[in-house]
Amino acid sequence: MNVLIAYKTIVRKEIFRFLRIWPQTLLPPAITTALYFLIFGKLIGARIGLINGATYMDYIVPGVILMSVISHAYSNVVSSFYSTKFQRNIEELLVAPVPNWVILGGYVCGGIARGLLVGLVVALISQIFTDIPVKNAIITISSAFLTATVFALAGFINATLADSFDDISIIPNFVLTPLSYLGGVFYSVDMLPKPWQTISLGNPILYMINSFRYGLIGITDVDVQLAFAMTCGLIFVLTLISLFLLHKGIGIKN
Repeated sequence: MNVLIAYKTIVRKEIFRFLRIWPQTLLPPAITTALYFLIFGKLIGARIGLINGATYMDYIVPGVILMSVISHAYSNVVSSFYSTKFQRNIEELLVAPVPNWVILGGYVCGGIARGLLVGLVVALISQIFTDIPVKNAIITISSAFLTATVFALAGFINATLADSFDDISIIPNFVLTPLSYLGGVFYSVDMLPKPWQTISLGNPILYMINSFRYGLIGITDVDVQLAFAMTCGLIFVLTLISLFLLHKGIGIKN
């Protein structure tokens, strides 16, 4: 019972944290994605035509939604947990009789909640520009949830190892953003020259975006089962790394 109370407390704190400042956490992605849809979908998309049988607007919507889920699930955990370290509040958690998996689960669930909520906001914005019937709701929701979990865990690891606020901005700026844009958000992998098609297959975000796109509009460049297997594998590995860092106190107790 005490474990459940601790878990609920952390999750509630994390959710209230980003809801309290919703003009900073929910409004900016709505405006940014509206510009994406207007510029890329409406203005440029009309010149591009169909991609794999779908209009360009319909093709980019799943990628833009999942890109928002990725960035906000990651940023919520990395900023929140690092702030807890910086303000020395982490010591209260470490001395409390709370298992490491509860601490990890609480922060990760907060990141998942923000990622999925932002994704929902972006999806609602997309309905202003196009009407996409969901082909497979189970695949769509599962893909979004698992992707948010992966990057919430990645954000936790980044926050644990970070020594300064500059360290928590390196990964989003130099890793996540390039991988997201090169993950097939705005184009099909089939449109790339042969060497770049092969290189792109090493980008895990490509598989996540395509599985989500398959759930929404039924189009994918990769095998969906492989995409889900890769995502679940990443969750398993990142969870083990996160628990190891908590157990050893790496980046926390020093």
